[in-house]
Amino acid sequence: MIMLWFEKLTMALYSSPAIALTAAFLWGILSVLLSPCHLASIPLIVGFLDGQKDLNTRKAFKLSAFFTLGILVMMAIIGLITGLLGRMLGNIGTWVEPAVGVVFLFMAFFIADIFKMPTFLSGGLNHKPRKGIWAALSLGFLLGIALGPCSFAFMAPILGIVFSAAGTKLVFALSLVLAYIIGHCLVIILAGTFAGAVQTYLHWTSNSKGTKIIRIICGVLIFVAGLYLILKRYI
Repeated sequence: MIMLWFEKLTMALYSSPAIALTAAFLWGILSVLLSPCHLASIPLIVGFLDGQKDLNTRKAFKLSAFFTLGILVMMAIIGLITGLLGRMLGNIGTWVEPAVGVVFLFMAFFIADIFKMPTFLSGGLNHKPRKGIWAALSLGFLLGIALGPCSFAFMAPILGIVFSAAGTKLVFALSLVLAYIIGHCLVIILAGTFAGAVQTYLHWTSNSKGTKIIRIICGVLIFVAGLYLILKRYI
């Protein structure tokens, strides 16, 4: 069933501009929901936000947006560097994903509050929004490194059309990439914002029982994602 949807979306990319842009947008959404690598971004941002003090919906949206921005910036840097080196876009070597997986394992303990999170990743624990934004960006940068190869693999059908159409239909080509990015980012930002809205509605603080349970669940999911990145080549 999943492969059938991918085939239909791929065919839709070659249809009229409106249908192609819609397909690219849906492809961006599915790139998060159907990829173990990308799906790790949701428990990571939710767990990160649940550790913030004085969290509200607006702050959750802002931190989620900067977290997503960090992912996109790092992916763009990886794509640019690998492209200039003449390698396949996103091909940063086989050792990077296991290395990031190990970082994820340690981060899972921090998110679950088993260990205390280092100051540079503790976000808004000191009530300074700038540090919260920097922490969100840092997490995004880290995840962007791990997502490089996986992201460009998902984007392959879109990039094929973009490269072929860039010479004659540059605006359309760029619009396809933008539609994909919007769909991809929307899932992560909505997940983080929704988590912040729920926490605000229930009047949870960073020490509330519900918050601790969510952090433990997110920690387990991130731990599993770390194991996946480490063992991916053997699966």
